[in-house]
Amino acid sequence: MGIDALIERIRDKRNPTVAGLDPRLEHLPPWLLAEEIAASGETLAAAANAVRRFNTALLDALADVVPAVKLQSACYEALGPEGMAVLRDSIAYARALGYYVIADAKRGDIGSTAECYSAAFLGRVRVGQTDIAPFDADAVTVNPYQGSDSIKPFLEDMKTYDRAIFVLGRTSNRSSSELQMLCVPDRPLYRAVADLTDRWGMPFVGKYGYTSVGLVVGATQPSEIRELREHFPQLFFLVPGYGAQGGTAWDVSRAFDRMGRGAIVNSSRAILCAWQKKGAPENFAEAARAEALRMKEELGKCIQCM
Repeated sequence: MGIDALIERIRDKRNPTVAGLDPRLEHLPPWLLAEEIAASGETLAAAANAVRRFNTALLDALADVVPAVKLQSACYEALGPEGMAVLRDSIAYARALGYYVIADAKRGDIGSTAECYSAAFLGRVRVGQTDIAPFDADAVTVNPYQGSDSIKPFLEDMKTYDRAIFVLGRTSNRSSSELQMLCVPDRPLYRAVADLTDRWGMPFVGKYGYTSVGLVVGATQPSEIRELREHFPQLFFLVPGYGAQGGTAWDVSRAFDRMGRGAIVNSSRAILCAWQKKGAPENFAEAARAEALRMKEELGKCIQCM
């Protein structure tokens, strides 16, 4: 099953960390962007080339430390067609280095539109007699708020291509409670989403007991993390919100089972922007690696069997 590959990479690295490659231009060392502007002018092509170089250096530096990367599609869409080419190429480069790759696209629609979203990130597009994977991620985040119709196409491609999805459940942003804590009628909405996610995942349970239909649960919601872990032992959690958003290692430790399995914790800005904290723009990749190692050590102290 698709989630087994992620669990095995986490085991091999002894590190339940996913590095978020969500670069905005202000995250890049100024000299890197300046070089590309000098070559191509103040264009989206220059910005995209700078991001490509940034990503490549980070992927090289983190390959023996971090088992997975998560690429936020919006950061690449903002740079137009050139940015989407960087997204495609960064995914391909990461997979070639052995990373498990999560496309953070949060897609949600129905019918043929959902089929196209799923084909883009998990499946294939047939051109004549040739099937082509447009972005070829291992997993993608999805928005469940149009119900099962918005998820079924992803489940079909998961089955065909051995991939995974992560469903938005209890997210880390402050205003999430405006909807996710509403009762419908006897439980919060996020619990209803978790129930559906558990049901969708029943045919996709892997050899480690976790389903390839995972749930996004924010690190800033530790009480809900504990509750969801207790009630849904088969759900694998993607946990954003660690570090810059306020979630701690102790908070996220509640997402794991007694074997230290069941979740992966995302860090984006803390890793991407580590060079800013260290004042080392020339050594941004080394700074990112040092932060990833620090995070690995911190999580290991709080998570059993790591």
